[in-house]
Amino acid sequence: MKERYARNLSLPGWTLETQQRLAESGVLVVGAGGLGSAVLFYLAAAGVGRLAIIEDDRVEITNLQRQVLYGTDDLGKAKADVAARRLRALNPQVEVALHRTRLEADNAARLVNGYDLVLDCTDNLETRRLLNQTCLKLSRPWVHGAVSEYYGHVTTLLPSGPCWHCLFGAETTGNPTPPPAGILGPVAGMIGCLQATEALKYLAGIGRLLVGRLLVWDAVPATWDEFTYTKNPDCPACRSGTG
Repeated sequence: MKERYARNLSLPGWTLETQQRLAESGVLVVGAGGLGSAVLFYLAAAGVGRLAIIEDDRVEITNLQRQVLYGTDDLGKAKADVAARRLRALNPQVEVALHRTRLEADNAARLVNGYDLVLDCTDNLETRRLLNQTCLKLSRPWVHGAVSEYYGHVTTLLPSGPCWHCLFGAETTGNPTPPPAGILGPVAGMIGCLQATEALKYLAGIGRLLVGRLLVWDAVPATWDEFTYTKNPDCPACRSGTG
């Protein structure tokens, strides 16, 4: 362990006990596209013991501009299978579980319940609403990320804090599956790396999380902005704790 994770163990406050905590943790990653590729790669490299992938798509040529787990030889293959193979090759110490399905109302609680943390690497409102409801119901923390064109954002949601609906409100009732938009590949990578960083901080118990804070990157002017938000006492999702 010491040799593989030497650069982790050289970090201030990062001990063998910290690394062992990662090895004993389980993270569910919903979506293995542009965001999920970066998230999965760095969590596996860091030594998170159990990773689960929810993904039912196959690799298409338009994915290769930003979804860095896949190559030309993978076209037509199931993303979950390819991602798992890459992660196991990167770090054989990590257990990778595959769920070749979509997150839906009839499987969400079962899938989320087995893990310590959930990462939202999806691209549609319907799945995010379901994640919000499920994580509230099961008291699971999750890290939300989203990208479109030159823009991306990330925030961390804890059971005791404001929820996704508190933040986005009426926006959560829009078109559940918007038409495909352009995405600058590195923007997806940047936001995915931020999500992975938040996940590792949470699991390791270090630093200040993006709870009640939305961090926004706009690549065109090259600016970072931070917006704070609070728990809405009238939020229809979290005021009862059940979504």
